[in-house]
Amino acid sequence: MNITFQPVGIVHSCYKEKFGIPRQPGLVPDAPARIELLEPCCSPMVVRGLARFSHIWVVFVFHKCLEAGWKPTVRPPRCGGNRRAGVFATRSPFRPNPVGLSCVELTAIHQQGARVELAVRGGDLLDQTPVLDIKPYLPWADALPQADGGFAAHAPARLAEVRFTPRAEKACEKREVADIPGLRKIITQMVSLDPRPAYAASGPDGKHYRFRVFDLDVEWTVSGGTVRVLDIRTIIDGGLQIQQGRLKRTKTSGCDGG
Repeated sequence: MNITFQPVGIVHSCYKEKFGIPRQPGLVPDAPARIELLEPCCSPMVVRGLARFSHIWVVFVFHKCLEAGWKPTVRPPRCGGNRRAGVFATRSPFRPNPVGLSCVELTAIHQQGARVELAVRGGDLLDQTPVLDIKPYLPWADALPQADGGFAAHAPARLAEVRFTPRAEKACEKREVADIPGLRKIITQMVSLDPRPAYAASGPDGKHYRFRVFDLDVEWTVSGGTVRVLDIRTIIDGGLQIQQGRLKRTKTSGCDGG
């Protein structure tokens, strides 16, 4: 049996690459995103009554994993990246059918003519993610605090302290005033989760890492349980950035976000 789905929407997110995205929704609660509804689901009628709900479930496709295939077992980051678990016992994006499920906060519904967009916060969705379905979150049915969470029973620990260099602080303040309110809080929430690969996250490794958020390249490192945000640069021209009057190509690290 072959089943074909047509996306009902597309995500416009501050996360421009997989590395740095929180591995579950709600871990970066201030991260904004928009879900643009597509034909034939862009009618205001399809969201009638949805504004009364504070949160929604988003069913989506791991579109950057379509060509990677899948294996029966994976190495979950929560197990240190060195112990295997069955793919159905994890939330790895590399699945037989690469479908994901995220609960996000619904902050607004914008309608302009036939165009409908949902403003959300706290997602773990890569920019341009195709959305297959949207459902309201029901606290009495969807929240089961007595459930056993297996090897991921508790939220991941955060690094104790995040510091910004004067250069990074200045760049952050400039963009907060200009067009990204709350930028410092979003970056702090992201790096405090220690998005390094599992093999490197057991302690300080002295390396410099980068991730993209909005149109920014954020450079950071970990030392003694403290994250230092070293620099924040605006990315222009498809990956080129201006640094001290010179153009420099941005390099990023990759990570399995499962």
